[in-house]
Amino acid sequence: MKKVLIANRGEIAIRVARACRVLGLRSVAVYSEADAMARHVRKADEAVCIGPPEPSKSYLDIDRVMDAVRKTGADTVHPGYGFLSENTDFARAVIDAGLTWVGPPPGVIGPLQSKTGAKAQAEAIGLATVPGAVLDDPADEAVLAAAASLGYPVIVKPEAGGGGKGMVRVDRPEDLLAAVAAARRVAKGAFKSDGLFLERHVGHARHIEVQVLGDRHGQVTHVHDRECSVQRRHQKIIEESPCTAITPAEREQICDMAYRFASHVGYEGAGTVEFLWDPQTRKACFLEMNTRIQVEHPVTEVVTGMDLVVAQLRLAAGEPLSRVWQPSEHLPRGHAIEVRLYAEDPANGFLPQTGKLQRVIWPDAPFVRVDAGFETGDVVSMHTDPMLAKIIAWGTDRNDAIARLQGALRETVVHGVVCNLPILVDILHHPDFVSGNLHTTWVEEVYGIGGPALGESPDLEALLALAMAGPSGPPQRVSAREPASHPYSNGFVDPWASIAGVGFGVDGSR
Repeated sequence: MKKVLIANRGEIAIRVARACRVLGLRSVAVYSEADAMARHVRKADEAVCIGPPEPSKSYLDIDRVMDAVRKTGADTVHPGYGFLSENTDFARAVIDAGLTWVGPPPGVIGPLQSKTGAKAQAEAIGLATVPGAVLDDPADEAVLAAAASLGYPVIVKPEAGGGGKGMVRVDRPEDLLAAVAAARRVAKGAFKSDGLFLERHVGHARHIEVQVLGDRHGQVTHVHDRECSVQRRHQKIIEESPCTAITPAEREQICDMAYRFASHVGYEGAGTVEFLWDPQTRKACFLEMNTRIQVEHPVTEVVTGMDLVVAQLRLAAGEPLSRVWQPSEHLPRGHAIEVRLYAEDPANGFLPQTGKLQRVIWPDAPFVRVDAGFETGDVVSMHTDPMLAKIIAWGTDRNDAIARLQGALRETVVHGVVCNLPILVDILHHPDFVSGNLHTTWVEEVYGIGGPALGESPDLEALLALAMAGPSGPPQRVSAREPASHPYSNGFVDPWASIAGVGFGVDGSR
């Protein structure tokens, strides 16, 4: 292993390039025409253009990526997350070309791409799963009967893909058929498959996942747990490690479930086994397995002191797990929390935003880590994921981590593009978050789909008081008062813009 082509973009491509430098490997970035000046291109040792701005003609085009591999002489391919990371055809193309694939083999990826197939494998070894039904009969009567057998509310889910795309909660029979039709369209467009299934909705559940590692020699281990319950549109925006809702015995049980599943499927590399935990029954049900590195992997790295991307590369090179992972050296310590900073409009259904970043300042503080894909002058494109950065803070305990992350977000400035920074700040100060009283629909219930107070403007006086207090000032929550221009807009009357860069910066472009 000498040269690694990173078949991805943004912060994860930068993250992989850094791991390559640790190991003394050269890195190759690929980019679309829209990303010619992107930060991940500047951070790699080499870079090659693979096509037009549309991902389907560049990042998702296997032939174009493989051509870049040949042109650059790379001997290894790291797929990152998203794009082709869980594509069996891509993994097979890399391996058939005699190259090293950083991930599990196609024979492991394939069966786990189907969520219902993965659930069947979990059930085969005695793991509990959320009750569900595959919608293999498209007839209206069959669909309605399947939902009735589970009981409302139900969740409509695509069998393939991830990121919450296509997922819809349905509370009444009269809404089911329209929801199924819409979910099929989204699934077909996003994942090239319109297969759907239903799951019974588990009220106020928590999303807990376990990091796992496996080598080519049949050895598997878990690398402790994370919680990802703070979500919008079924996609995570805040993650932390460890989960504070479960007891040590429950944690051991969930981690053992993940270990058993990874062992059962013969897992290799880094992956994540995900569970839905019911606080009423205090039972965990298997959801799915992601056969790649996760967006939220930094919180595990921070509490264990382990570089998971370096571990991926070493395992892909054939090293045994015993040389990569030493449990006694990577015992979890303290608490870590990560927020995902997106170019999106919380007051308008969290819709993605685009534009040029006029001014960006990332926090620089002890025990704070920033994995950023953008900096001042970069352009947020309409063609790709709008995540700007991940900001992670570590503390001796959860309260310490929250306080450090609150301070880090007050130092963060993003001008030029509407982003979700205000709502992240508010969440970190919310009494429910501080107390750990969370669940997967908490954001929807507390903020509504439109953001704080269902799209109303925050109290300007409260915002100014917070700004005047500065980064070291006491935490204060924002209340809603009279409806006005929403707090994430580009308008001159935006109260957040008036304090941008003082306490914490959000859009302030003019």
